[in-house]
Amino acid sequence: MFSNVLVVCVGNICRSPMAEAMFRQRVQNPRIAISSAGTHAMLSSTMDPLAQAVLQLNGIEAHKHRSRQVDRQMLHDADLVLLMEHRQTQSVLRLAPEVRGKTFLIGKWQDELEIADPYRRPKLAFEQTYEQLSRCVDDWLPYLQSGEPR
Repeated sequence: MFSNVLVVCVGNICRSPMAEAMFRQRVQNPRIAISSAGTHAMLSSTMDPLAQAVLQLNGIEAHKHRSRQVDRQMLHDADLVLLMEHRQTQSVLRLAPEVRGKTFLIGKWQDELEIADPYRRPKLAFEQTYEQLSRCVDDWLPYLQSGEPR
């Protein structure tokens, strides 16, 4: 089981905080820490209003989010690093190549699905992102809710 999960996207205002909120709601183990960050974070920004709205429409509490830049320490502390696109994999591995073995696309179980960035797009794009992320989060749950902490 993983005890510290880090979800990464680019700006840390749309996809990764949406996935973080979904994991927080669905993971039934308080010992699992879930956080998010961005490879090019819009520092201390709140979650995109459309991302918040789509989460709320789906009954998910949008926590008080402030974006942050991913760093080596976060990557080392995480047991599992989940990314939205292959480009983020390259960024993360340039920063900390030693985390390769615990770094995966969030869409790994959906045929390596990449989650497109809905930033500055209509609400429909955020709804599609939510649907994709929802399936991906559900796919990871068995790995987060079984066994003992690592």
